[in-house]
Amino acid sequence: MVAPSVPPRDEAAIATVVGILKQRFGERLATGHALREQHSATLTWIDPQLPDAVVFAESTADVVETVRACAAHRVPVIPFGTGTSLEGHVNAPAGGISLDVSRMNKVLAVHAEDLDCVVEPGVTRKQLNEFLRDTGLFFPIDPGADASLGGMASTRASGTNAVRYGTMKDNVISLEVVTATGEVMTTSRRARKSSTGYDLTRLFVGSEGTLGIITKLTLRLYGIPEATSAGICPFPSIKAAADAVILTIQTGLPVARIELLDEVQVRAVNGYSKLSLPEQPLLLVEFHGTEAGVVEQAERFGDIAAEYGGGPFQWATLAEERSRLWAARHDAYWAALSLRPGCKSVSSDVCVPISRLAECIDETKRDIESCGLIAPIVGHVGDGNFHCLPLIDMESPFEVERAKAFMERLVLRALAMEGTCSGEHGVGSGKMKYLEREHGTAPLDAMRAIKTALDPHGIMNPGKIVAT
Repeated sequence: MVAPSVPPRDEAAIATVVGILKQRFGERLATGHALREQHSATLTWIDPQLPDAVVFAESTADVVETVRACAAHRVPVIPFGTGTSLEGHVNAPAGGISLDVSRMNKVLAVHAEDLDCVVEPGVTRKQLNEFLRDTGLFFPIDPGADASLGGMASTRASGTNAVRYGTMKDNVISLEVVTATGEVMTTSRRARKSSTGYDLTRLFVGSEGTLGIITKLTLRLYGIPEATSAGICPFPSIKAAADAVILTIQTGLPVARIELLDEVQVRAVNGYSKLSLPEQPLLLVEFHGTEAGVVEQAERFGDIAAEYGGGPFQWATLAEERSRLWAARHDAYWAALSLRPGCKSVSSDVCVPISRLAECIDETKRDIESCGLIAPIVGHVGDGNFHCLPLIDMESPFEVERAKAFMERLVLRALAMEGTCSGEHGVGSGKMKYLEREHGTAPLDAMRAIKTALDPHGIMNPGKIVAT
């Protein structure tokens, strides 16, 4: 049986389901236009596609009831966390129900001795780390936005700490998931490893709500490091900075964060965050460890940077200075907007093997200059991942087409270098067209088979990842 990518819109079925859910949830079901618009793609140039109603779930039982009602009438259901995704993940191409889990925001358990915790999907990363503050533990995955942990697992998020701590796929131990039939399943136990059966946890991490809806997560935690050192290092060129990153990783230096900002992004950050960083290609670096260890690591990195003309270093020794520096990095998107007021910044990311990083960024910079775009570059370059943020006048068809052509070349360039069309933003609907080129026919057929087996009527976040 082959499930359709997007089930045909059935007005009568949608009206029936909205009526059922209104009777069950009362004011926790909303149909106002503004709220439905907020629950569609708003941070990208992908056109918003509004759901017919929004249900605010407060428990796994609420999710089960909503999914069962949708399944009975074959109405789409689209999970929603905080809405920070960038590839149209939360759009409703055939309408249906947006299932908002932001009110499922309890930290259910912290097992400090096992270095793990259990949370509901609406808990955000900042909320979790605030909760953990007095335990001496923290959760390291930091995509910048204060995203929900359910959404971060669904999109296989990563961020600035990924080079040291991995991505969400490395830090999710187990999930509770509501399937397309409204059943509740737990993907694994709390043990740190198992060799029993298929790895269902990894199947649902990165599935973007197309296979089921996450209602509980068990996550790895880490001890807060004894010492942290961070700083900035300017370089004479993007290539020099990228080459320094490559050598840093290849020599095994345990850097916790290593972020690249090109000179355009640095200029934006200075204006937006009121800093005075050198307006040239810049690496933001952070080390975690013992007092002696971070000093040694910083010195070793200094030697590597010097080989490529980097320096002088400016180390942020106080916690407040480090926080201000990383806050400015996380505000890069909003800072970029200030370079062309009234325009939209359309962020895309690619990831390549670390040995091809300098080449890929260098070619991308030349492409930006040749087509006359203003397009800052930032990157979690320790794992070969970088973002490009073209600033576009969306009222100009010429600019939009020029930017789309540039974005296509960016993806094809990364794929030609044995990379991926997305290191962390995910597929959604925005990057579906690249999956066959990246993975080939057989893997894509396997993905379709999994989707059809777990969601035979195609109601779970349809029109995302893979066309079935």
